[in-house]
Amino acid sequence: MKNLSLKAGLLLSIVLLASCTGMPKQVTPVDQFELQRYLGTWYEIARLDHSFERGLTQVSAEYSLRSDGGVKVINRGYSEEKGAWQQAEGKAYFVESSDQGYLKVSFFGPFYGAYVVFELDKAHYQYAFISGPNHNYLWLLSRTPTLSTDIRERFIQAAKARGFNTNELIFVDQANQ
Repeated sequence: MKNLSLKAGLLLSIVLLASCTGMPKQVTPVDQFELQRYLGTWYEIARLDHSFERGLTQVSAEYSLRSDGGVKVINRGYSEEKGAWQQAEGKAYFVESSDQGYLKVSFFGPFYGAYVVFELDKAHYQYAFISGPNHNYLWLLSRTPTLSTDIRERFIQAAKARGFNTNELIFVDQANQ
């Protein structure tokens, strides 16, 4: 019986870990993704609320190459409540092929979550629409701290069409960037 419980627990762990790198059915990663062009600083324009960014303003992400071929991720934001900057370092790797905007990212040891680029300004890499493993994770990123109303509206419509609750979007204060 103990062996059966151990096997069931292991199987459940594998299923849970695999589901964290999945994506919502309506979300499809972009093709012809070019990591070299994606590297650098991105500003968070909008997001759905979650505990690890709650209350943060001036949020940005810095992507750079790791020596193992992965991507180093540094997320940074200012906490008004604490009066201090908060920073988290993670790592990301492609899930399928390196020309697809579908990565898995980890900030917590062996636990990975999906990072799916489902729309991207392929001409200039100036904005990106990002999904996590389910409809609870959604971001609008930009190379600049501000983004045109047209792109913001396009993001809202694209997210809504894919089943995200856009009424709960938080537009990030980037005033001091």
